[in-house]
Amino acid sequence: QVQLVESGGGLVQAGGSLRLSCAASGRTFSSAMGWFRQAPGKEREFVAAVRWSDGITLYEDSVKGRFTISRDNAKNTVYLQMNSLKPEDTAVYYCGLRLSGLGTGATTMDYWGQGTQVTVSS
Repeated sequence: QVQLVESGGGLVQAGGSLRLSCAASGRTFSSAMGWFRQAPGKEREFVAAVRWSDGITLYEDSVKGRFTISRDNAKNTVYLQMNSLKPEDTAVYYCGLRLSGLGTGATTMDYWGQGTQVTVSS
């Protein structure tokens, strides 16, 4: 089994920054990890993903230039640095793990963390 533990969420003013972390334990061999978010009444949407082997990254258009995903292979941890935050970034952020491939679909993730709340005030 795989356990994913997110941390780093919180309340921040618009224009501020937060850094999310997701630590994987258990069966840690995987292809990629990603961050998704879900606002109240909305579907879970892709934010960013990174492939373990070569660090290739994918971003959703609205976060390009503001968010940066990175990984620390030695720690089995993925980070999401979020800068220039906007009220529309408010959501529960989930970390996901894929056993194979690299993509943006929430339904293709094999494991999920419990989520961490990010609230951006205007």
